[in-house]
Amino acid sequence: MHIKTALALATLAIAATTAHASQGVSKDEILLGSIQDLSGPIAGFGKQARLGMLLAVDEINEQGGINGRKLKIIVEDSAYDPKKAVLAAQKLVNQDKIFMMVGHIGTAQNMAAMPVQFEKNVINFFPITAAREMYEPFHKLKYSYAATYFDQMRNAVPKLVKEKGAKKVCTMYQDDDFGLEVLRGGEEGLKTVGMEFAEKTSYKRGATDFSSQISKMQASGCDMIVLGTIIRETIGAIGTARKLGYSPTFLGSSAAYTDLIHKLGGPAMNGLYATMTVQNPYTDEQSPPIRFWANKYKTKFNEDPTVFSVYGYTIITSFATAAGRAGKNLSTDSFIKVMDNLTIEPDFFGGAAQTFTATKRLGNDASRLSQITDGKWKTVSDYFGNTAAPKAPAKK
Repeated sequence: MHIKTALALATLAIAATTAHASQGVSKDEILLGSIQDLSGPIAGFGKQARLGMLLAVDEINEQGGINGRKLKIIVEDSAYDPKKAVLAAQKLVNQDKIFMMVGHIGTAQNMAAMPVQFEKNVINFFPITAAREMYEPFHKLKYSYAATYFDQMRNAVPKLVKEKGAKKVCTMYQDDDFGLEVLRGGEEGLKTVGMEFAEKTSYKRGATDFSSQISKMQASGCDMIVLGTIIRETIGAIGTARKLGYSPTFLGSSAAYTDLIHKLGGPAMNGLYATMTVQNPYTDEQSPPIRFWANKYKTKFNEDPTVFSVYGYTIITSFATAAGRAGKNLSTDSFIKVMDNLTIEPDFFGGAAQTFTATKRLGNDASRLSQITDGKWKTVSDYFGNTAAPKAPAKK
């Protein structure tokens, strides 16, 4: 009888321990997972985000890790395909047994992968997408840091319409979750100035020819075009317009805010506006902390950092801030408890403060406008949005 009782108690104790323990956290290691596009249409972004993450992981480990545990990150390739993102999530969650998914890139890809993670109580932390679904509907395992595409466009479109005196606004957007968010935000913003899109045209993900879409908007006499595009589609659309002698005001979201636009697209990209949340880290004209960081990155990886390098880096440092405060007994529950009362202060990259509560899973909704001038992004507005955000001076 005593042996049975002892066995029952031991079983209960093991079950209780298992209930509180989280996979991916051992005595001396925290295992993180990330899914990036390393071989598809936005591989430029995915590779940069990965390198930014690796730099942060190395720095944290050089300083002793998080409460004595070293960080390790496994990065899988989705090729920007939602089906491959599901397979990658299944591997990371069920086979590698990661503690947390961090900085997963892509809207449709996150939407496909999240159910796999949530089934195993794995948090989706700071995905690299500004879709509302990254924090809505509420789920205790969702945390987002990026002003949404919807809010970016809702605020930026009417602002630019007024500044430019635009009479006819059109949109060209990617035919998926990402593009639709840009479209809807633009529609909502135009309502506030008594307008609607004069022409709406879409394209399939991976498309390379935009002549029919641009011709359609040119024929409609659109003097401003809202772009729900990423890298090559932004370059392709604007390049096509230039060839046709068509020069409307182009406005993209933070998905188009990358140095790859002017590096790959050349002088034709001058004049493009985009919303953004942190500045692209140019090595030659930034504050000393950014210059130091940019040169450290370049020395390590033999290439210039970009805004996506910054996203990757700050996602890991934000994770480390919360995980550090969770103490030695790091688990999904203890991490959530810290996040319920956490403010992540602005760093030297110039982002707005992030605040989280038990019911608020988006850090802030503030963004700024930037424009490509003489082959470089220049900040051209203060932060706008509902969240109080620091006013940062435009960098020369």
